Amino acid sequence: MSLFLLDTNMVSYIINGRSPAARARLSTLKLGTVTVSAITEAELWYGVEHHQAGVKRRNAVRLLLDRLGVLSWERREAVVYGIFRARQDAMGKALAPLDTMIAAHAIAVGAVLVSHDRAFQHAIGLSGLEDWATDL
Repeated sequence: MSLFLLDTNMVSYIINGRSPAARARLSTLKLGTVTVSAITEAELWYGVEHHQAGVKRRNAVRLLLDRLGVLSWERREAVVYGIFRARQDAMGKALAPLDTMIAAHAIAVGAVLVSHDRAFQHAIGLSGLEDWATDL
């Protein structure tokens, strides 16, 4: 059974309903098989504050995070990050800083990364990469 780690954009598409395909895919999976990184949680809360989201959006973020669970960033992830970032840099395929952390988190826990961001196609070492937002 695969573990899926949702990137920030995928969580946003699910919460705001922009991708019915992503919502449908999520609904087919058992609880405990889909989660997010603490890095994604941080980005989501930044978005809530930055865009001065209302109570409805805040509650939607909180409810989805509670349902999916959030993986902590630990020492193992930090080590994988260092290795992953150095390899990406050496290949000339550096990712944005938080994307690098999310990809490293997926690698560290052996999760399939779920994102609509094409930059991850060049991420070395992922167990898998899926785009559930096929309708965008």
